Formats: sequence, structure tokens, C-alpha cells
Amino acid sequence: MSDMITADLVDLDLSAETKEAAARSLAERMVALGRVTDIEGFLTDVAAREAQMPTGLDGGIGIPHCRSAHVTEPTLAFGRSAAGVDFGAADGPADLIFLIAAPAGADDAHLTILSSLARQLMNNEFTDALRAAGDPVATAALIRGEQAPGATSSETPETAETSTAPAAPAAEAAAPVGEAAGASADSVPASAAASADAGTAPVADPAAPAPASDRPFRIVAVTSCPTGIAHTYMAAESLENAGRDAGVELVVETQGSAGFTRLDPVVIAEADGVIFAHDVPVREKERFAGKPTVDVGVKAGINKPAQLIADVRGKAERGEVTASAKGGTPVERAGESGDGYGTKLRKWLMTGVSYMVPFVAAGGLLIALGFAIGGWEINKAPSVMEHFSWTQVDSWGALLFQIGGVAFGFLIPVLAGYIAYGMADRPGLVPGFVGGMIASNIAAGFLGGLVAGLLAGGVVLAIQRVRIPPVLRGIMPVVVIPLISSLVVGFLMFVVVGKPIAEAQKGMTDWLAGLSGTNAVLLGVLLGLMMCFDLGGPVNKVAYAFATAGIAVQAPSDSAMKVMAAVMAAGMVPPLGMALATVVRKKLFTPTERENGKAAWVLGASFISEGAIPFAAADPLRVIPASMAGGAVTGALSMAFGATLRAPHGGIFVVPLIGSPFLYLLAVAAGVCVTTAVVVVLKGLRKPLTDAEPTEPRTTEEAAATSEPKPKHPVAA
Repeated sequence: MSDMITADLVDLDLSAETKEAAARSLAERMVALGRVTDIEGFLTDVAAREAQMPTGLDGGIGIPHCRSAHVTEPTLAFGRSAAGVDFGAADGPADLIFLIAAPAGADDAHLTILSSLARQLMNNEFTDALRAAGDPVATAALIRGEQAPGATSSETPETAETSTAPAAPAAEAAAPVGEAAGASADSVPASAAASADAGTAPVADPAAPAPASDRPFRIVAVTSCPTGIAHTYMAAESLENAGRDAGVELVVETQGSAGFTRLDPVVIAEADGVIFAHDVPVREKERFAGKPTVDVGVKAGINKPAQLIADVRGKAERGEVTASAKGGTPVERAGESGDGYGTKLRKWLMTGVSYMVPFVAAGGLLIALGFAIGGWEINKAPSVMEHFSWTQVDSWGALLFQIGGVAFGFLIPVLAGYIAYGMADRPGLVPGFVGGMIASNIAAGFLGGLVAGLLAGGVVLAIQRVRIPPVLRGIMPVVVIPLISSLVVGFLMFVVVGKPIAEAQKGMTDWLAGLSGTNAVLLGVLLGLMMCFDLGGPVNKVAYAFATAGIAVQAPSDSAMKVMAAVMAAGMVPPLGMALATVVRKKLFTPTERENGKAAWVLGASFISEGAIPFAAADPLRVIPASMAGGAVTGALSMAFGATLRAPHGGIFVVPLIGSPFLYLLAVAAGVCVTTAVVVVLKGLRKPLTDAEPTEPRTTEEAAATSEPKPKHPVAA
């Protein structure tokens, strides 16, 4: 760190009253040494970083920092303020202020040295020595690690080095700087590299772990911050110190600007809990799934590490774990690196559909209830703002209908907004919603929403690839990107693609309205197959979104309501068919599957196709074809019977809102019977069970009477 800070970069009497003034005062020293070429551009970058998250830390420390194109070499300036400067810390102003300037292309070695300083700031002896330092030369030497924290301010670097018990250099105390600068991370095992980076001893050989009752509690943690220079490593140091105090084996993976060394998978597998202290998404988060997890911001890792350790131990005792390796929101799963374009496109579209579905369910059911209470003419009722009577049933029906209509009005904008969100994260929301609202206003419908979302995400991604002058970087996320992307998407939707899409949407609507006889039945078959193909997956959602878009208007056509009826009827078939099969032929199913069958009755009746997933996962080659066969029959019969449905969800609970309800239920029953028959036949064709195989739970006496162990019933042939 000898090149990073000198006595000229130390101000022990910093007189600034605000954080902006403090940053400017220290930056001027960098400019005087030629370390910063443009002070205004550099301070803009500092302010942009500060806007992301305050850089004040408990204990009187402020660490404004950034990576900037205006920095010629990694530089550190230090100021000590008697009055203190507010950097946003919870415990008050900071008296120790470090301004860290890293070039935009800083190499890994320099960033590692800066991270070592960040770790040292968690050492009370180090910060106490900074407060007691008497001159800039000694202070710079202390920060560089050339003077022990316990040395007096009158000692020179030379006398400190010749003392009888020299302390390790500050940078070396936190991480082996020479090793980080000159050695390859690949030259040591991943677990050892991670332990060295974290400042802890390597975890014991997991090949021969101690009994759970004898070994200490094991935690793996990940820390990260937007810049990846300071907070990332300070949180790591704080957690490691707290872990040692608590008698816990704690290893940290720091995901900083210099990249990260992945923890050994064996270390993660042996861990009893996980702590995420981060302000940017954790990379490869799925590695830590299935364990008790505490997920907080990076400052919590710095300020309350002991509490986090206690929290994760409490979760472990209660058995609370993350759901699965595919946990997180649809956006967090959208477009991982390595996916092909087709896979990413499907995930982006699924993101929009997933966020749209709750609006569909809430709005559609409210509209359906409005019709049920107020009658089919309720859509002509005046606004409840103009007329509402507490004692009139029609007024309540109008209220429900109009609230549902407002919720339905969000369908296309939400679809477009969250498709763009899946592509470009938060910057995609504004142009996505704007494009979606335009699609809604020009009657471009569901297709317009899809196109608007993809356009918005693509425009934002294109803007983010443009090299932006540093002075504009701070306002890019909140002004420049929303402004330019909304303008471009709005122009394209209004002038270029909007009208053709609206005409295509109208043509599709007219085609649906003209369907009758054989054509309608074939459409029902297709929709039924789609609803049952992946049981709530992308194909299922495409069919469902197509149906709901048709009824998401104040006065949907009769053909659109027939489509909705066919889609919901077919979606009920797979779980109901599996449930019936577990009753008709119990011996073909395991005890666990028979228990799942009991729940599938309720799920199927509620139009939750996912109720059949446990059966499909265990035996997909038999369950999915059987489900598709039943769904196709139900979809065809529903269309042939002319059943209609105004509600987008609800299953049997919205039967009063269905046109031709008896025939509708007959169509569902027919499909359920077909699915049951097909799955029973297909399962019966596999290798027959041996006489020794138990198909029913045995009593204790029966088990005792059997001398040979019985093989388990196979889930799938």
C-alpha cells in the first residue's frame, strides 16, 4: 500500500462540515499529486456511489469510495475530523474518513490491498491508533502497515519495525497481500483459498467430520456491495470476528470487484447455515439452497454480526431452510449465463406472465362476483363515485365489478413491464409499463404487451452498452435511461409496430368470434393439450394467458368466454384424474402417492393444475400423456357444449357463473375419466409386481411374520 497513501494524502485536522465538502477536500489532495485528473467528474462518481447506499459505518467511520475513469492509480486519502461528518451511520457522525479512489480498470492486486484496509477498520486497536496519531507521516505509515497499531505517535516507521514485538502489517493482518498480488487462486484448493481470503483457518477435512454433537456449528457466508471495494470485505471481517467469539466455524466468500473465489462445494455441503450480507444479487445463489439462511444487507453484516449468527442458529434449530435450488423470484431465475436465447426468451416471457396472473385472478374474480350479485347488466351501471347506496345489492355488485375492471386494466402494462424487468432488471420497468399502457390504449392487447415488453428490455440493454460520460453516470438509472427508453418504445409502439399488432389482435378476435362447430372443437382440443402438457409450466401459462386476455375487457365476446371455460375445465383434469386413479387402483401407487391423491382432489377442484406434478415427476411417461388425453377431451366437449365462463379462476367454486354449468361439469367429468383410464392402463402395462412386493402398509404382526426383507414398490418402471 506504499504507493496508495503518503503523508500528503493525510489531513488530521479536516474542517469540512458535510460529506460533500469532506470528499472534495480529500480529493483536492489527490488532484495535487496527479492521482485524479478531473475533480468534478471524480466527485460525481463518488456522489453516485453514495446515492446507492450511505458509506458511514458504526464506530465513527466514513468510507466514501468509487471506481472512476478520472483516477490514474489506486489512491487512499485519510481525514480526521474533530467535529465529525455525517455519512449516514446509525450511531452518528464519522471522525475517521477514508476516501478510496480506484481506477475503472484497477487490477486485482490493488483491489485486494484496498480490501485489506477495509478489514483492518474492523480492528478497534487500529482505529484507536488512528485517533491517537500525532503527525501525517506516522499516520500514513500506520495505514500502510509499516507501523504497529500499538506504537506511539512519536515512533517512526523505522523504530516501529525494530521494536521487540513487531505486529503484522495492517494489510497482511487481514489477507496475505503478496500472495494475492502474485499467486494464482488456482494454485491452492478452493476451500483453502476461500479460507485464506476470509482470514480464517481452513475448514477441517470433511471426509472425516466430527460427530454433530462434538463439532462446532458451521456457517458459510457471502458478502457483496455495489462497488465491491470496502463494505464487502468489512462485512466479511466483522462476521469472521463474531464467529470466532461465538465458537462458530465461519467461512466467507467475498464477491468483490476483483471477482470471487467460490467456496469449496464440500465446505458448503457441510455447513449448518448460510448468511447472505449483500446489496447486489448473490452470484450462483443456488449453491446454498436447502439450508437455514439469513438474508440481509451488507451493513447488517458489519454492524450486527453476532445477531446474524444467532439468527441462523435459531433457524437451524427450528428446521427452517430455503425451498430449493431454483428458489427466488422469476426475475432472479431469468436468463442465467450459459442459457441459449430460446431459453432466455421463454424465461423473460414467463416473468411477465407470472406477475400478471395475480391481477388476472383478483380482477377476474371481482368482476365475476359483480356479475353474480348485480346481474349481467351490471357493466352498464354508473360509476359508484356518482351513485352508491349502502342498502342496494346492485350498488355492491357495481362496486365489485368496477374494482375488478381497474385491476384488469393493469394486465397488459404489468405483462410488458415485467417482461422488460426480466430482461434488464429495474431499468426496464418504466419503458415496459409505458409500452404496455400504449398497447392497451391502442387495442393491441396481449400480443402488443408481449412486443412492448421485449422492445423495452432490448432498448434498455442497448442503452446500457453505450459508453456514457462520467458526469452522467449518477443520473443514468433515474433520469437518462427511463427518458430515452420510454421515448424510443413509445415511438415504436405508436408509429411503427402498434397499428399492425392492433390489426392482428382484431383479426384474431374476429376469428375467435366466428368459430363454430368443428373449428371450435379443434381449438378446444389444442387448448386442452396445452393446459395439460407441463402442468402449470410455460405452455400451460401461454394457453391461460391467451384465454384471460380475451375476457379482460368490459364486454368480452361469447367466443372469448367459451375459450376461458375450455381452458379452466382442461386445467382441472390432471389432478382430479390422478386423485381418482389412486382410489380406483390403489395397488398401482405408493402410499405417498395415495396421500398426494387426497390433496389432488382439492387442488383440481380449485383449478390448480400443479396438483398433478408429484405424480408427473415420479412417472412422467405415463402421467403426462394420460393428462393430455383427458384435457383434450374436456376442452373439445366444453367448446362443443358452448359452455362460457366470465371468471378467470376458481374451479368448481365459480360454477354459478358458468354458462351451461351441467354440461360444463359433464365435460370435466369425461376428461377425468379418460385420464384415469389411460394412466391405469399405462401403469398396468409395466413389469407386474411380484408376490413379495407389498402394495399396502403392513401391520406389525405381518411384518414380523416375514423373514425376508421386501423390496420397495418402484415409483416408476
